[in-house]
Amino acid sequence: MEDVVIVGAGPTGLWLAAELRLQGVSATVLEAKREPEPHSKALTLHPRTIEILGMRGIADEFVDAGIPLPTGHFGALDARLDFRGLDTPYPFTLFLPQVRTEELLAAHASDRGVPIHRGHQVTGLDQGPDSVRIAVEGPAGTYELAARYVVGCDGTRSTARTSAGIGFPGTGSTIWGWLADVVLADPPAGAVSAFGPDGGVMAVPMPGGRTRFVGIAPEDHRAEHPGELTTAEVRDKLRRALGTDFGLHSPSWSSRFGNATRQADAYRRGRVLLAGDAAHMHFPTGGVGLNVGFQDATNLGWKLAATLRGTAEPGLLDSYHAERHPVGADLLESTRAQTALMTTGSVEGLALRGFLSGMIREVPEFSRALAERLGALDVRYAPAEPAHPLAGRRAPNLAFADGGELFPLLRGGNHVLLDLTAGGAGTALPPGTRRHRAELSGAAEPWASADAVLVRPDGHVAWAIGGAGRSGGDGRSGGATTEQPDRAG
Repeated sequence: MEDVVIVGAGPTGLWLAAELRLQGVSATVLEAKREPEPHSKALTLHPRTIEILGMRGIADEFVDAGIPLPTGHFGALDARLDFRGLDTPYPFTLFLPQVRTEELLAAHASDRGVPIHRGHQVTGLDQGPDSVRIAVEGPAGTYELAARYVVGCDGTRSTARTSAGIGFPGTGSTIWGWLADVVLADPPAGAVSAFGPDGGVMAVPMPGGRTRFVGIAPEDHRAEHPGELTTAEVRDKLRRALGTDFGLHSPSWSSRFGNATRQADAYRRGRVLLAGDAAHMHFPTGGVGLNVGFQDATNLGWKLAATLRGTAEPGLLDSYHAERHPVGADLLESTRAQTALMTTGSVEGLALRGFLSGMIREVPEFSRALAERLGALDVRYAPAEPAHPLAGRRAPNLAFADGGELFPLLRGGNHVLLDLTAGGAGTALPPGTRRHRAELSGAAEPWASADAVLVRPDGHVAWAIGGAGRSGGDGRSGGATTEQPDRAG
């Protein structure tokens, strides 16, 4: 029997499998497609995603393969968000087509011993008290597997989700965007982004001399699918929005996508869990979908492994839903807001775009807040009770007085106790916790006055003591959600 079967070999499933193997848990990935997807739906990795890769020591592989961009956009507004002042070693968005991202993640998972079976379609699940039976249609015929847990990372039409009876409420599509990867005979001199009464279009240079156009047109504001996107239609849309089609030719991929917005009502039902697009569906504004799924997997991996090892509190696995469902809800709110900004052609709507662009240019705090939100650097998991100000927050790559940093201490997927007073934390710790006695260098409050901080394997603070959050009793102030400091995995 497998510990975990993961349905889907996209970025979320591949990363989750590697995280489980890092924790010593067996994981098998089943993917319906026989070959990796040849086209890149997503193009961007955001700062928090790169930080997670950095915590496992492999960020450089991805950064070297991509193009760091110091700015990003919210709702395709004219004013760009500046990432360069953010508190992260990776103050940029990374242009990296999904095809390459998946190649790197698949190699990482394979290096950790993860079996990835392509051409194996999961057709149903049957939960029992101690395991899940998985029906599979493979290249050699039908067969069954048994696993202690199943995680659906199989997209918006998730078989795992429907088989588990998990609801997927939300709204259907009323607007359809389009994209086309083409070659241009007369390419523009720089970036292209235009939004007006005749629709909106953005152009992104792609590898191999291609350009991706992404757009929204007034005639595509409708509930029914507009049908296949033709090259003639793309030319017409570009001419109306930009005055030229740049001599486009040789399309290699085109697609339409709607603004249907849905979220699973539970990220866990029994022994079936969901992550990534199986848990949340939205208009692909801001390139956030892949990144949020990746972060789902990072939150889930260590908790599921601790549960399987028997070192976790019973409620720890349920904290996956408690922590990540609100993040998914926030994702849906943000993408809906950006969709509204991108699809308005009215005088009032264009005025709103201009007003918000002005705020981004003139109010640094507003611009920074949007950049942190887009980059997932602002995510904090709400503590279950009044707690230290650091509890649940993302831990940045703290610098130590001896020249060391925090992220290398997390490479083994372990908890890290930062003993910042060299006097011992005085509390029981999760199994395998790495204790590091150090003095912080250049840290701001509330980090500067903390006496001890327990950092989880996903880089969020489990609890902290000292400074403004000093507590009496045994000094435990600040377990995020239901996690307890003496039993967390």
